[in-house]
Amino acid sequence: MDYEKNIIVLMAINVTEQLFRSIFSETLENSDEEEELVEAFLLEAHLRLRGPLRKAIRIEGYVEETVPRFNTKQFREHYRMLPIGQCGNQIGSAFWPLALHEYGIQTTTDVTDLNTAKVKARAVLVDMEDSVLSRFKQGPLRQLFDQTCIVTNYPGSGNNWAIGYYVHGSDYHDRLEESIRRIVERCDQLHGFLLMHSLGGGTGSGLGTATLKLLRDNYPHVERIVSCVYPANTQDTITAPYNTLLATQELIEHATCVLPVENKALLDICNAQINKRDNTGQINYNASCKPFQDMNSIIVNMLLHLTSGSRFPGNLNMDMNEIATNLVPYPKLHYIFSSISPVTLSAPNMCTMQEAKLQDEVFTNLWSRNNQLIRLDPLQPTSVILAAAHIARGNTTLTDIKRNIERFQNKSKFTSWSKDCMKIGLCSVPPAGHSSSLLCLLNSSAMSSLFKDIIREFSKLYKKKAHVHHYTQVHGFEETHFIESKENILNLCECYAEIQNMEETSISRLQVI
Repeated sequence: MDYEKNIIVLMAINVTEQLFRSIFSETLENSDEEEELVEAFLLEAHLRLRGPLRKAIRIEGYVEETVPRFNTKQFREHYRMLPIGQCGNQIGSAFWPLALHEYGIQTTTDVTDLNTAKVKARAVLVDMEDSVLSRFKQGPLRQLFDQTCIVTNYPGSGNNWAIGYYVHGSDYHDRLEESIRRIVERCDQLHGFLLMHSLGGGTGSGLGTATLKLLRDNYPHVERIVSCVYPANTQDTITAPYNTLLATQELIEHATCVLPVENKALLDICNAQINKRDNTGQINYNASCKPFQDMNSIIVNMLLHLTSGSRFPGNLNMDMNEIATNLVPYPKLHYIFSSISPVTLSAPNMCTMQEAKLQDEVFTNLWSRNNQLIRLDPLQPTSVILAAAHIARGNTTLTDIKRNIERFQNKSKFTSWSKDCMKIGLCSVPPAGHSSSLLCLLNSSAMSSLFKDIIREFSKLYKKKAHVHHYTQVHGFEETHFIESKENILNLCECYAEIQNMEETSISRLQVI
């Protein structure tokens, strides 16, 4: 009986498609325009279907005809992804299955889905160790990647920024340049690059920032958005304060926009989710997962939300190239707070769950410090907000957004020239497991606390000159790099302080004589 219902719905979609084509052929002169509108309709129909019906549609070939082609016309024309180092590629390994799942392409239950869809990830995977990248060469996702765009080596960077930046950055410069050129030439309209890496190790911090500099040299007018993981108070390597300081200096100089994430903040969110119970009394946490899997899934949900406007239709979509335009008022003040609501730990074998929450409650949780992906409060009374953006997915109306934006503006302290400006994005397609979700992006002077923490941790180690010789023995690195990086970061803190203490200028009205 279910199969008969599925066939009936498929026939209805077929008839509707033909009707759409006949209407569009009469009203639109451009056949490409007609095809895009029909594909958008088919994608919307596909995304709203679940279970046996979605499987039946795959049998009929609708997935192959709609999802990849829609993906090709949207996200493929915009951004290229570069996960770098062990952390960056572990985030990537969690990102790809969830991204494919949003298109109805399964990578675990049905291995033929990926073959049928015929999609390719437009990414360059970089790591100087083969442990993580081997899963992309031999695992179920191997067909998703161009193997010529996987750059790897042995034995790694030894948790040394100088080795990653100067040694591997020089040795692999040409290969990285060629791999990036290869994926860039496959797009019709390049908008930018999205880099993912950590700052505590050697490859992510060193080679990651070397790659960032390469992108600025070769593509100076293209956006370079970086999602980086700061070790904070969970440093697992003794040289992490050095690596973090040196990498932060490069991010300040060469990135267009940086979305920092802290390990400690992610751990706090995971611990909060362990104790969270749904209406049935069951803990919404998969105990069989390692903590880093859940931490990575939080970052992935933020990235999926960030890229949703470039991948799916929406009444008021916010493209990624609008982030820097709306949130970065000054070139080097491009560090952005991010928070999501609701928070989901999307482990591979986790059952999706629906949360029935009022929109006002979701917004309130969004602004809470507990939902921030960095352990700072951008809304603290002593700080000011330079710019803000809210991106909604799913069943969120403009009325809900407008009402809650007014609440946000009334409770927050803005600069005199930014309070009335708020960027809003609205994507029609919800994330997996939720009817709606929200992402908040804030440029706040509270970010200076992150830089002060970096300076403090660096100074503890550097005043004893501990482990400095590991860096100075690398060709191209001078000890003055430490001092220069520290001074530049302190100058950035002064810029935040200047804006925070800026007084509103009042201009008297002209008197008519």
